[in-house]
Amino acid sequence: MIEEDYLPISMLNQLAYCPRRFWLMYVQGEMAINAAVQEGVYQHQRAHSGRRNQEDGDIIHRRLYVWSDRLRIIGFTDVVEERAGQLIPIEYKRGKMGKWLNDHIQLCAQAMCLEERTGRKIEQGAIFYWRSRRRVAVAFTPELKARTETVIQRAFQLLSAGQMPPPIDQYAKCRDCSLEAICLPREVQSLIALSPEKAP
Repeated sequence: MIEEDYLPISMLNQLAYCPRRFWLMYVQGEMAINAAVQEGVYQHQRAHSGRRNQEDGDIIHRRLYVWSDRLRIIGFTDVVEERAGQLIPIEYKRGKMGKWLNDHIQLCAQAMCLEERTGRKIEQGAIFYWRSRRRVAVAFTPELKARTETVIQRAFQLLSAGQMPPPIDQYAKCRDCSLEAICLPREVQSLIALSPEKAP
């Protein structure tokens, strides 16, 4: 069993994408620094300046520290825009919008922390994708919030169980994962097929 008080919000993104990726990164500390990862670091530098400034009447907060005692999560927002009394969290991502909701879940978790800290209802946020240069609006619906809470609960369940999840069978995700060479999903799946009792 792995005891954990508060979970980093960024790890919810990893878990929603792939439970095994979450385990490798969070529990085992694995991180493959490739060109794509390094590019993402550079692109986040301005957003993470920690400054507060005003643009066209909006107040822009960069790198806000947020947490939720109820959900036991903690982390940073990239940017929060304060516009006409509304708080709008914005997450920056290197690539383009994919088929999965892992980025939405990370952003929703930030919004839920902001709601708890400020007592203000946050209706929507946005994700800016560098590759496509698109800002995608994200509505914080009851369904998205429920899904986010499910991912948080799943993270604590995995940590409590203390066992690495097996690889997923969605190889399109594996192909785009920087940890594929560490995870070895096809090889591990082949071993599991041969020896089910030795499944990780």
